[in-house]
Amino acid sequence: MDKIIKLDSVSQFNHARAQETLHPLVTVLDQSKSKPLYPARFMAGLYIVFLKEIKCGELLYGRNHYDYEEGTLVFIAPGQVYGVDDNMKAVQPKGWALAFHPDLIHGTSLGRHIKEYNFFSYDANEALHLSDREKQMVLECFTKIKYELEHAIDKHSKNLIVSNIELFLNYCVRFYDRQFITRDNIHKDILVRFEELLNEYFQSDKPKTLGLPSVAYCAAQLNLSANYFGDLIKKETARSAQEYIHEKVIDLAKEKVFDISKSISEIAFEMGFKYPQHFTRLFKQRVGQSPNEYRLLN
Repeated sequence: MDKIIKLDSVSQFNHARAQETLHPLVTVLDQSKSKPLYPARFMAGLYIVFLKEIKCGELLYGRNHYDYEEGTLVFIAPGQVYGVDDNMKAVQPKGWALAFHPDLIHGTSLGRHIKEYNFFSYDANEALHLSDREKQMVLECFTKIKYELEHAIDKHSKNLIVSNIELFLNYCVRFYDRQFITRDNIHKDILVRFEELLNEYFQSDKPKTLGLPSVAYCAAQLNLSANYFGDLIKKETARSAQEYIHEKVIDLAKEKVFDISKSISEIAFEMGFKYPQHFTRLFKQRVGQSPNEYRLLN
């Protein structure tokens, strides 16, 4: 499965499942009516959402595997690679799928705000797990979109279709907020591991060789996508992951500034700053004084 197939159109998506194309830019499919799918990897040119109602094989997302649970939503954005892998056997898909081309939402409110739905950038193992009531709400949204696709196209069609997709995505924002809360213990464990990761990082030589730890670096070390990690830290601490890292940097820097055997530039380089003035600027923003002023006053 080294070959990656470009998936550029809704009709291509429907054709692979032997289902009819009712609209060139959007589709909602009852996957139980699709033909079996053979292992393949795709480069998405569409926004795709899969709702799996029962476990039916594994999804390849990038280079990772994800075992679907019942009532799971996975979001795929244009440019991402995904596929089906089940030991080279055909898989009968179940559940539902929503796919729409970026052209559908150009010039609309959804088109202007689509990048704000961070879950399109989450990894597959950060999928949205639905309760029965949430799943019913998702199916109602899909049913409304499907109704519009089966209705004769008129001047209201696009607006109603896009509005229902936006409504669905807004519900998913609420459902993800609920998931962050109900998985509280798991996420607190991530916060503990994040703190340990930063402590270990600054106790090593990594700041000198790698610079300041980035959000993407920390997320990768914790086996999370950067956006999911950022959203999780924001929910737990009311601060962005970047702000959390900066606070850690400043706390450590305050101690180092008292070592008068080292210049402020030396401390900046030890902390991972490429340029001392960047360290001075951040320190003053956070503390209200420059490192030299803080050293002298204390």
